[in-house]
Amino acid sequence: IEQPTFPKITEMCVKMIRRVNDEEGIKKLVNETFQKLWFTPTPHHDKGAMTRKILNITDVVAACRDTGYDWFEQLLQNLLKSEEDASYKPVKKACTQLVDNLVEHILKYEESLSDSDNKGVNSCRLVACITTLFLFSKIRPQLMVKHAMTMQPYLTTKCSTQNDFMVICNVAKILELVVPLMEHPSETFLATIEEDLMKLIIKYGMTVVQHCVSCLGAVVNKVTQNYKFVWACFNRYYGALSKLKSEHQEDPNSTILTANKPALLRSLFTVGALCRHFDFDQEDFKGNSKVNIKDKVLELLMYFTKHSDEEVQTKAIIGLGFAFIQHPSLMFEQEVKTLYNSILSDKNSSVNLKIQVLKNLQTYLQEEDTRMQQADRDWKKVAKQEDLKEMGDISSGMSSSIMQLYLKQILEAFFHTQSSVRHFALNVIALTLNQGLIHPVQCVPYLIAMGTDPEPSMRNKADQQLVEIDKKYAGFIHMKAVAGMKMSYQVQQAINTCPNDPVRGFRHDESSNALCSHLYSMIRGNRQHRRAFLISLLNLFDDTAKTEVNMLLYIADNLACFPYQTQEEPLFIMHHIDITLSVSGSNLLQSFKE
Repeated sequence: IEQPTFPKITEMCVKMIRRVNDEEGIKKLVNETFQKLWFTPTPHHDKGAMTRKILNITDVVAACRDTGYDWFEQLLQNLLKSEEDASYKPVKKACTQLVDNLVEHILKYEESLSDSDNKGVNSCRLVACITTLFLFSKIRPQLMVKHAMTMQPYLTTKCSTQNDFMVICNVAKILELVVPLMEHPSETFLATIEEDLMKLIIKYGMTVVQHCVSCLGAVVNKVTQNYKFVWACFNRYYGALSKLKSEHQEDPNSTILTANKPALLRSLFTVGALCRHFDFDQEDFKGNSKVNIKDKVLELLMYFTKHSDEEVQTKAIIGLGFAFIQHPSLMFEQEVKTLYNSILSDKNSSVNLKIQVLKNLQTYLQEEDTRMQQADRDWKKVAKQEDLKEMGDISSGMSSSIMQLYLKQILEAFFHTQSSVRHFALNVIALTLNQGLIHPVQCVPYLIAMGTDPEPSMRNKADQQLVEIDKKYAGFIHMKAVAGMKMSYQVQQAINTCPNDPVRGFRHDESSNALCSHLYSMIRGNRQHRRAFLISLLNLFDDTAKTEVNMLLYIADNLACFPYQTQEEPLFIMHHIDITLSVSGSNLLQSFKE
């Protein structure tokens, strides 16, 4: 329909917008630039300017499809916050215009999808428009309330391509945020949404099921209270699981089970997803029954974690992770602790299972964080009457206890040969530290070690955590620096693809930087700390320290390549090496002579 905007402009916008969390000066500049570019109201008669603006925003959103949209949310929040107390609110007005026009564009693309020549382009544009609307809904769902009826039919999109699935998932996410805000929505509209979501849950794969159950949770729990509808769906999958469990107990090698594997996988996932969003132990669901549903679900899912097929085990663990979000106390059960800890600490356990356990913990922490933020917002509204601090403390106390249970095993996952395992372990530790659930000192050596990872994104994340810790607790980094260096050697050993070659302590690229250069640059500023750190490293070369020779090579490499800034730094090291050589060197020669 329209010409795509110039790719160069999109590229520049993407580069600029990623700096939205930079230092204050740059942050201010980014906010001002995009306020002028996107979030200034457009005159109503200037349709061309509005279209260009829409195309530019959706192009940038489409370009960031793989890297995430945190920047957009941050930008929008910054701009809306800056005018909260103002009488004239241009950003709010611009957002209303953009949302209304995005909906118009969606309808236009929908019509043009029948034109087979531009089908691919317009399908991508449709996804970008709906994704952008979701990002607006996430920050200001009120903007989308009047368009909810327009979005609902997209739940019935025929799914044949990846883009179709993305449309459904984003529409489900929009409705989840918007429907609870509608005033007196018609019963027909709500019933249609429930029916559409249920059809999608029964028919499609994991991602669709996840978003549709989440949307159903918001609609049923906050609006329709149609618990019987959800209870029937839960019983359908729960019953199927119970039946498959009985069959498996009678004959683990039965061919019926093999034939029913897809049904088993779907049931494990869906039961877990439903338990994440609905508390089936409420009377609204089970009536007067005395059966404890959460324990029954735990027992069923735990049974399938011991299955011989890894795919079944993985789905059972995913289901458990969902159930634990609704009932975190289940993570204290002995069998759950044993399962999680054995998967994380056993060298021979499958990489997929390790990653899934770490993902479960990550999702739990993210959900807790969202809950706490929501509680915080609600608290500000009723600050006078309640003691919310107490509520927050109970919740974060639970998270803290859970993380203490699994902390050691998660940190040990840093020494895994697979980068994906290290990646998720680092995510979990970063979330735990950001929420203040553990004392940071125990993580410092592990974060120093992760700062030597071959992948730049992981190095940066670990380094960022160290900088945050150093700001709050001066001296912690110095205190654990030598332990961190030794641990970084272990990480490098685990990553080393050629076990016959010794691990080296510098990067094999044009920079030849020391692997621990970030650690040194953090300690360098304090002369006393710097000298103590360097002497501790040199002492490892003493015969009495009995350090293995490969580790000494690794440390020598780091010492040779640290980013020194004054002559005094290397001269200090040379002076001490000289003293060591004059004493132990002559002893060594004497020993050989004798």
